[in-house]
Amino acid sequence: MVNQKGGVGKTTTAINLAAAFVECGARVLLVDLDPQGNASTGLGVAPAQRALSTYDLLVEEVSISDVVQKTAISGLFLCPASADLSSADIELVSREKRSFLLHDALRQPAAADYDLDYILIDCPPSLNLLTVNGLIASHAVLVPLQTEFFALEGLSQLMLTIREVRQAANPALRIEGVLLTMHDLRNRLAQQVEGDARGALGELVFKTTIPRNVRVSEAPSYAQPVLSYDAASKGALAYRALAQEILARNPLIGRNKEEGQVDGKES
Repeated sequence: MVNQKGGVGKTTTAINLAAAFVECGARVLLVDLDPQGNASTGLGVAPAQRALSTYDLLVEEVSISDVVQKTAISGLFLCPASADLSSADIELVSREKRSFLLHDALRQPAAADYDLDYILIDCPPSLNLLTVNGLIASHAVLVPLQTEFFALEGLSQLMLTIREVRQAANPALRIEGVLLTMHDLRNRLAQQVEGDARGALGELVFKTTIPRNVRVSEAPSYAQPVLSYDAASKGALAYRALAQEILARNPLIGRNKEEGQVDGKES
């Protein structure tokens, strides 16, 4: 999940899309790469429980098995974040392979023990070295976009960064899609932003939109995805629809061991 703007629903989407994939039978790892650690808190892992974090995975190069934690949701695992990540840019700048640290960490032999179908990376709201690590480690990028004024501003810089990462380090990186979040169909501005986004980006914009929904906002305070907090809410239904849309685009992704179709992907 990448967007250099804050408050666009990036972490909320990471948590709830992960939960939706698990409901579909997948095993998912959520990597919290944001120093704020909101994805970790939203899955019930308090700061005191983060003895080791993605900081240690990147800077100290510890084993991924020492960092990954189980969550309250069976099949959903977490690499928690800590405030130590705030200094990671400075500490990593002198490393020879500083942009490939997450790529290499997620491909440690120990990662195979988790038998993962998806790895979702919640990047920080900036285009810094941590975000570049996330992009280089990924197969695909999902961009949450809030349907508000200035929503498309800054998107061109993000697309440029993705193109540069493709050219320099990860030629297989693709844009999985742009997700319209906090969408209110009753709001004329939201309708206009959706029209502008679909006109400019075409098929890159997911058909599914995430509505502005109080249950989605309340769920993190109970350390739950909205799918657990209120399974019948409009927000929960929307994230399930998003998961199905992604699965339809990628038929070999997802859990189907009988046919040998298990393929871990990052986004």
